[in-house]
Amino acid sequence: QVQLVESGGGSVQTGGALRLSCAASGYTMSRNCMGWFRQGPGKEREAVAAISPGGASTKYADSVKGRFTISRDNVKNMLYLQMNSLKPEDTVMYYCATTLNRCLVLVLDKSQYNSWGQGTQVTVSS
Repeated sequence: QVQLVESGGGSVQTGGALRLSCAASGYTMSRNCMGWFRQGPGKEREAVAAISPGGASTKYADSVKGRFTISRDNVKNMLYLQMNSLKPEDTVMYYCATTLNRCLVLVLDKSQYNSWGQGTQVTVSS
């Protein structure tokens, strides 16, 4: 059974940094694309960043380019999101997700991701 568990959320001031982690279990993580998504109250879930199975390719939403970095450790079965220069508009729930089918093309389309974690809250105060 696939399980994704996020951690690392919290409260920081504008300009601060947080590192989110996602522990994956129940499947072979190294075969799948993974991503971070976020969702605010009453809003659609949106893509933040995605990473290819081996980690060589990454994609980012325009709103986080240059501030956030996605990475993975397939030996430890971990996915990470380093978030720097945080802004109040980054205040939402963050979710990690994985494709379960073979990942041939890295995309930020949430419909391509099959399994999701429960989320971790990030709050950025001004």
